[in-house]
Amino acid sequence: MAILEIYTFPDQILRKKAETVTVFDQELERTVQSMLETMYVSSGIGLAAIQAGILKQIIVIDLKSGEEDKSLREPHVFINPKIVTQSGTTVSEEGCLSVIDFRGEIQRAEKITVEYQDVTGEIQKMEAEEMMSICLQHEIDHLNGVLFIDHLPLLKQKMVKKRLKKLAKVEA
Repeated sequence: MAILEIYTFPDQILRKKAETVTVFDQELERTVQSMLETMYVSSGIGLAAIQAGILKQIIVIDLKSGEEDKSLREPHVFINPKIVTQSGTTVSEEGCLSVIDFRGEIQRAEKITVEYQDVTGEIQKMEAEEMMSICLQHEIDHLNGVLFIDHLPLLKQKMVKKRLKKLAKVEA
């Protein structure tokens, strides 16, 4: 499979809303496999299609992405995911493959239930907590054009975005 380019802040594609997937075919399967490979080589635990410039509601997550023994990996694929219930709150440090050189403390729901489709189009439901809950919320935000830095307090958000834009200009 192909390794995809990951777009980084402040690229405007990250602010777009992803479209609903309506065709479940081999092309979708290839896209999912490319996303998984891209996530693994980038040492991430989650990737939304929009981060790779694909405006589709596709997320891949593997909380065991860093395992040297590839047989221990547990890839999850979520097509057209929607959070249907959430409860509690938790704060954790988040980072992002699209937001280079910054991590921040973000408040999220502690537990969520997500409805989604698998690669064949079958409707599924998952109850998630801890890291899976946080990762799902983070990646679903991407599908709506929201970055984790948008959840920071306003003053910190402005400072971080300004610094990240400066860094992006230096690298360009």
